[in-house]
Amino acid sequence: MNAIQLPEEIQKLLDNNKKTSPDHKELIRSGGYLPPSQELFIDAIVALSMGKNILLKGPTGSGKTKLAETLSSLFERPMYSVNCSVDLDAESLMGFKTLAYEEEKQTIQFIPGPVTNAMKQGTFLYIDEINMAKPETLPLINGVLDYRRTITNPFTNEIVTATEGFGVIAAINEGYIGTVPLNEALKNRFIVIDVPYIQGEQLEQLISDTTSLNDQQLITRFVTLSNDLITAVSQGKLAEDAASVRALLDACDLSAYLPPKRAILRSIVDKLDEEREKAFVENLADTLF
Repeated sequence: MNAIQLPEEIQKLLDNNKKTSPDHKELIRSGGYLPPSQELFIDAIVALSMGKNILLKGPTGSGKTKLAETLSSLFERPMYSVNCSVDLDAESLMGFKTLAYEEEKQTIQFIPGPVTNAMKQGTFLYIDEINMAKPETLPLINGVLDYRRTITNPFTNEIVTATEGFGVIAAINEGYIGTVPLNEALKNRFIVIDVPYIQGEQLEQLISDTTSLNDQQLITRFVTLSNDLITAVSQGKLAEDAASVRALLDACDLSAYLPPKRAILRSIVDKLDEEREKAFVENLADTLF
């Protein structure tokens, strides 16, 4: 499944909590996340197996979504997704009513949303960038996230209770533009797992496995570039976007056909807002490529 081998008791726990179903197999996501440490996978598997919600916390581009997709793959469990924004409302979560026709007679039909589907089908629900939502929107699902696992659908008045297998994985970028702090009542409903940037051998393996770049010398240099970018971010010299692993993988992909410095320009440099930061990254690239 992955580059690491799970301890026997954790593998047994995972196997006991797999939920294979003939329905919605297309929503079982692909794996591929390489954790910086074995403990990260173990903690997530244990928490989800015990019915806990997990909150993946880490910088942008650190692989939180890929980790969630890999957990879906490991548990063989479909996963519905919610992408939070200031426009997120009850309909985006629960579903909406629409006009339909039955035997030429007009009726009102309810189309279930990701929360409703995940609860009724006993699948995972992934809430991305949960702190991008308006604070008044998320309390709607408080009952979904605690021991009750129940919600009253505001559009149908139906009381929805989660089917066995339902679990919530959320992701958060703290301090990012447009985000708001999670209130304590919401945060207390999660087990928090820090997802750091992937570095070193794991990043080298990830580049080899997921990009078109196969020049080992270039791969090693990109790993060094990533390390330098992460250091610069930690020192406050660059915005988090500059060290995004996602952006680095894009640069590696392009470097299979373009000069590396031009690939870095398109994938990393041109996404930055400040000229000072752009020049800093270009200087780093000049020293390596």
